[in-house]
Amino acid sequence: MRVAFVHDYLTQYGGAERVLLEMHKLYPQAPVYTSLYRPDAFAGRFRHITVRTSFLQRIPAAAQHFREMLPLYPLAFRSLDLRGYDLVISSTTSFAKAVRVPARALHISYVNTPTRFLWYPEEYASRLTPALARPLLSAVTPLMRRWDFAAAQRPHFLIANSFNVARRIMECYRRHSDVLHCPVDVDEFASTNTADDRLDEAPLPFHAGEPFYLVMTRLLPYKRVELAVAACNQLRANLLVVGSGPQENRLRQLAGPTVRFAGTVSEAKRREALQRARAVIVSGIEDLGLVALEAAAAGTPTVAFARGGSLETVVERETGVFFYEPSPDSLMRALQQTTHLNFGSDVMRAHARRFSSDAFRAKLTAFIERYVGEFQSRTLAAAAAPVVPSRLR
Repeated sequence: MRVAFVHDYLTQYGGAERVLLEMHKLYPQAPVYTSLYRPDAFAGRFRHITVRTSFLQRIPAAAQHFREMLPLYPLAFRSLDLRGYDLVISSTTSFAKAVRVPARALHISYVNTPTRFLWYPEEYASRLTPALARPLLSAVTPLMRRWDFAAAQRPHFLIANSFNVARRIMECYRRHSDVLHCPVDVDEFASTNTADDRLDEAPLPFHAGEPFYLVMTRLLPYKRVELAVAACNQLRANLLVVGSGPQENRLRQLAGPTVRFAGTVSEAKRREALQRARAVIVSGIEDLGLVALEAAAAGTPTVAFARGGSLETVVERETGVFFYEPSPDSLMRALQQTTHLNFGSDVMRAHARRFSSDAFRAKLTAFIERYVGEFQSRTLAAAAAPVVPSRLR
C-alpha cells in the first residue's frame, strides 16, 4: 500500500507537527506533502523524510510570511499531485483536508481543529487583522466558510484530536469523527538527559531553585497569555514565557519585572523548564492542551482555564487545578491554591501515560485497519451496483 501524508505547512514546530511525526512512524517511507517548508524551523527532525511542497515554495520568503499567503492556500492544495497513492493521511488545522486524492484512494484526515480563523474568528483572526483589513476579511469569510465546509466533506473519515474538537467538527462540518488524543512522550519529559543541549543556547532566566510559573505556547491571541502576565504582575511572581508569535511585543509591554521571555528554545530547554516550573499556566481555550500532558509527564502540575480540551488533559487536584473565569483574579486564586496542594509525580506520570506515543500509534493503526475494511466494502458495493440508464434516473 502506497501512503502519503499531507500537512498544512511546515513553517513552525508545535503540537500539530509533533503529532505528524508520530503518525509518520507508522509509514516511515511515506513522503509528506505540504504547502510551505522551512527546514531551519525543525532542527533536522524532517531530514530523513521526503518533503514535497506546492508552488508557494517558489515565492521568495513565503515560508517566513506564511500567514500572508492565505488567499493562495486553496489553490496550493488543489495543485498537489497525489496520483499513485492508496492511502492519504492529512494532518490539518485548516487547508490540508482539501487535498484531492485518486478515485480509489482512501483519505483519512486527522483534524486538530476546524479552521479557527473562519469558524471562531473572535479567538484568532480579529486581533491579528489590521483594522483597515477587517471589512475585507468580514466580506470574504462567508465565501471561505463555504469552501472550508466543502473541503471537510472530502476525506472519507475524520479523526479529532479530542472530544472538544469532535464537537466542533459536528458544529462546523456536520460530520462524525472518531477521537484520538494527541500523544506525549512520557519518558522524554521525565528524563534529565542533557545530551541534546545546544552549547550556544542561553540558560533559562531563573536560576536553579528560584521558583517560577511557566507559559509554553505560541503567542497568539486565543492563547490569552496576557491573563498569565497580569496575574503574575499582581502576585509579583516569577513567570517564564516560552514561545514566540505575533503577540510577543504586546505581551512584553504588559510584563512587569518578574516576567521573562525566552522565545523559542531547544527540546532540552523545554524539558528543563517543564521540570523546574512550580506550575504550568494554560490560560486559553485549548483544542486539546498537549502542554498539560507534557507537564504531567515532567511531574509538574497545570493551572488551566476550565474550558475546551484542558478538561480532558487535566485532572482536578491530581494533575492540576482549574480557574473558571477568564480574568487575572480568577487565575491568581488558582495559582495560590496550588501552593496548598500536594501533587504526586507518580500520579501525574501515570495520567500522562494514558496518552503515550505507543498507545497513540496502536489506536491509529486500529482506526486505519477499520477504515480500510469499510472503504473496500463501500467500493465493492458501488462496483456491484447495477447501472441505471440515464433516461430512467
